[in-house]
Amino acid sequence: MINFSQIESAKDNLAKVLSKTPLSLASKISKDLGKNIYLKKENLQNTGSFKLRGAFNRISNLKSDERKKGVVAASAGNHAQGVAFSGQYYNIPTTIVMPENTPLTKVNGVKSYGAEVILHGLLYDDAYKFAIQYAKERDNIFIHPFEDDEVIAGQGTIGLEILESGIQFDAIIIPIGGGGLISGVATAIKEKSPNTKIIAVASAGAVALKTAFLTGKKCSIPVKTIADGIAVRDSSDITLKYMKKYVDEVVEVDDEEIAGAILYLLENQKIIVEGAGAVGVASLLYKKLDLTEYQNIAVIVSGGNIDVTMLSVIIEKGLIKSDRKMKLLVTLIDKNGSLMELTKIFNNLNANIVQIDYDRTSISISYGDANVSIDLEIKGKPHRQEIEKELAKQGYKFQILG
Repeated sequence: MINFSQIESAKDNLAKVLSKTPLSLASKISKDLGKNIYLKKENLQNTGSFKLRGAFNRISNLKSDERKKGVVAASAGNHAQGVAFSGQYYNIPTTIVMPENTPLTKVNGVKSYGAEVILHGLLYDDAYKFAIQYAKERDNIFIHPFEDDEVIAGQGTIGLEILESGIQFDAIIIPIGGGGLISGVATAIKEKSPNTKIIAVASAGAVALKTAFLTGKKCSIPVKTIADGIAVRDSSDITLKYMKKYVDEVVEVDDEEIAGAILYLLENQKIIVEGAGAVGVASLLYKKLDLTEYQNIAVIVSGGNIDVTMLSVIIEKGLIKSDRKMKLLVTLIDKNGSLMELTKIFNNLNANIVQIDYDRTSISISYGDANVSIDLEIKGKPHRQEIEKELAKQGYKFQILG
């Protein structure tokens, strides 16, 4: 296991490339919870996540003969970009193996740093096994995303920055997938502030490390989560040792809660955060923790490399769930003026039509009728109820689609 001095050495190695990310008070959630909630915004780090810290520290410590061999990594995206950036910085040939369903944003991010990308397998663990064999056959140096002392030490520099803030934190909330981030940060924090609680947050769709922590045994559990950065199927014996030594509590949040936190951070903090980076905030928003004994709480927002397509889906669903958007299917008589009469209702109620589709051929309706699907921008639950009431009053047959 690493020690504090190794994290300090990592800080020196990283000085030339690292951005000291903000540790900012999140005013709205702080007010809502009656606590001081600070966000450590690693989504603003170079390459868009904390992973640069561990990858660069590992590669900066390679010997000259090792650098000539080239490096290989397996990653769902963030570690990949950290390794690719570091390989480019030191002019080292770099190959990254990524799962086939990796968001295009992350694939392109890796390629932009000059690395070769190989897409293999459906999950990180599939890509990992392939990358290990690939590196062995070519005598490359494999850069592990979390089972590596120098990688863990690099991630631990976040803990140093939190300590340097001068704020006495009662708890640090940290995402977990493979466990490299929490291993490094907890080592730093507990060395200088042993009474600070370390709280791990997992996705409910990727609970291998949480399960291993609770049972004390290594395990492999299938994953399915929008938090692709922490979608790790197999727990690690190495990071489990750190968890057992330093972590005080582990909770989980589901995909709906993660999506809610992403939208919350976008609207209230004006920051774009990926699923893995949002789990800590989700644990606060959805009351997963007893905060009675805590006043100052730091939450590590670990990355911001979210796929734009996923972000658009989260926004769309979020607008519907918060009654700011409404999807309707209305059946009316297919004759001149019927659609105009319908749209007058929405106009009179100040509901903005953003999309409309007219279908008279569906086999689910009678001859002479038509289905009209309509997307409306609305102003909250009372407004939605007013629209439903008026449609019923006017005798329309309709369904709420969302």
